[in-house]
Amino acid sequence: MLAEAKSIDTTIPAQTPADPAASLLGVYKPAAPVFVGGEGSELIADDGRRYLDFTSGIAVNALGYGDPDVAAAIRGALDAGVVHTSNLFRTAPAAELAAWLTARSFADRVFFCNSGAEATEGAIKFARKWAGAEKREIVAFRGGFHGRTMGALAATDRPAYQEPFAPLMPGVRFAEVGDVQALEARLSWGNVAAVLLEPVQAEGGVRPVPAEFLQAVRALCDKHGALLILDEVQTGLGRTGWLWAHETSGITPDIMTLAKPLAGGLPMGAVLVTEAVASVMQPGDHGSTFGGGPLVASAALATCRKIESILPEVRRKGTLLADLLGALALRNPGIRAVRGGGMLWGIEVDGAAGIVSRALESGLLLCSAGADVVRLLPPLTIGDDELRRGVALLEEAIGC
Repeated sequence: MLAEAKSIDTTIPAQTPADPAASLLGVYKPAAPVFVGGEGSELIADDGRRYLDFTSGIAVNALGYGDPDVAAAIRGALDAGVVHTSNLFRTAPAAELAAWLTARSFADRVFFCNSGAEATEGAIKFARKWAGAEKREIVAFRGGFHGRTMGALAATDRPAYQEPFAPLMPGVRFAEVGDVQALEARLSWGNVAAVLLEPVQAEGGVRPVPAEFLQAVRALCDKHGALLILDEVQTGLGRTGWLWAHETSGITPDIMTLAKPLAGGLPMGAVLVTEAVASVMQPGDHGSTFGGGPLVASAALATCRKIESILPEVRRKGTLLADLLGALALRNPGIRAVRGGGMLWGIEVDGAAGIVSRALESGLLLCSAGADVVRLLPPLTIGDDELRRGVALLEEAIGC
């Protein structure tokens, strides 16, 4: 007979820390405002102040705040009562989203996950499975950023991020964007599974990769039997004015990673692959418990459809923003370069962190891409007058 269990008081005394945020792991340094709402291209703080958002949650909130189509899709999924089933069972939203993505890209199959870093991990695994045991190396590029998980971090050119977590995944080599000869020399060794590249190195200073180099990389991958992986986590789904940033180069990859704007602010990533890559993957080779769940997939399908419908407007507004920033650079000799397109721009200028801080005080949200680049990531739905107001506030911050 089991002994009678003793009654144990498991009640935890209520504690209210002076700063509730102190309970968060300190891997970020969040700015002071506490945001409680959002509308259009603005975030609203708990004191009622409105901030014009030129960060879009680091390129996530492509449709701004409170988009009615995305909200309706989320409500519909909640009302259906099926938020999650796991991938042991089928649901319609993931299949519909995969069909939408393949119909508008090079891809034949899609794998869903939860973030851009996870998408990078999946892409590396798929490439190595396709290549076989004799071809294990991944070639990435100086200035690139692909995530902070162990495989993705190994392919991210940030020694300061890498060193505390060494040893990282082996088999990653770095090349220089634009150096075709060195890349061919590396590929000629015959042990490279894939080349991993962003069409625009967004975290690396908003540096567009020239179309000619993308074309050369594609040709070299074909010549030496390696896959081309394009990281469109930040650039994909309309950020540059096109559905995919690589469209204007005239090439297609074998694998493409997506994430940030995909599900309208909900966590979702995707790996798009050709049939040649998909054919080597078998049940059990990879997985994701939450990937492609019906709630996030419903939000993503609504987001993707909306983004596709506004692409001409994004390109028009991208031209307006280019003109505004060009004029800004002419008035401010401290600006060394303006780079980008669509709703992704980098302003090369000394003291980016200070500019970001001063802009915040004036009601404009910015982020940086290194010590000397201010990065602009407005919502794709932002209005013309809001763009003008944001650039005016940016100029004030630069001029202080």
